[in-house]
Amino acid sequence: MAFSTNPLSLSVPDPAFETWLRDSGYLEVLDQRTSELHRISHSVPSTTSTNSVVPTYSTTTTVTGVFVSLLSRILTLLSLFTLNPFAKLTTDDFSGQTPSWTTLFVGSCHSYCFPSSSSQARLRVHENVKRYARNYATLFVIFFACTLYKMPIALVGLLSSLALWDIFKFFSERWGLDQYPVVRQCLIRGAQCVTAVILICSNVQMALFWALGVSYAVMVLHAAFRKLTPVKQDFRGR
Repeated sequence: MAFSTNPLSLSVPDPAFETWLRDSGYLEVLDQRTSELHRISHSVPSTTSTNSVVPTYSTTTTVTGVFVSLLSRILTLLSLFTLNPFAKLTTDDFSGQTPSWTTLFVGSCHSYCFPSSSSQARLRVHENVKRYARNYATLFVIFFACTLYKMPIALVGLLSSLALWDIFKFFSERWGLDQYPVVRQCLIRGAQCVTAVILICSNVQMALFWALGVSYAVMVLHAAFRKLTPVKQDFRGR
């Protein structure tokens, strides 16, 4: 479902029509409509400058238009890192089936375009993060595993901390520490301190920081440039 123009323009103003599309769940229509209006608004000045009689005015208008367009895109990119991409994310978004990596998550070359404004970028980010939450979580796990592969000391530290807690659980059940809650709490606090020392000395926090940074940047950029597709099409793709 797609509208090139407002079919109710004779009775419904554009802001009310966009509100209806947003409330009805047709976010992909609103996304496509915003891109088309931006393309039309930028094609009109170029046509006017082409038919201009004085070439100097045409050159000045073209340079000004390019500068304004470049500045607008830079501000749109900067606005991506000021919004909260998890504002509309819920736990139910992780309970569904993972969208297809090829047809839905990656898509084709026509599935991407630069957001025309910060509001369109915010709309795409919030909706795509909800739709592809499981894909982004998988990417974080992959990035974290690759970071640990590049940092073997951090990998050893992480495995050592996990082994420490397995040993603690084994001896806790063998010695029946549940009957001695005070002793058990003291041993747990000591194991936590030892785990913190191991993780800090092995730079596991740096591996986690790099994995979070890279995965966050990939998530925000992909969600902002990825066009919204109809929800029914997503279900058919699954």
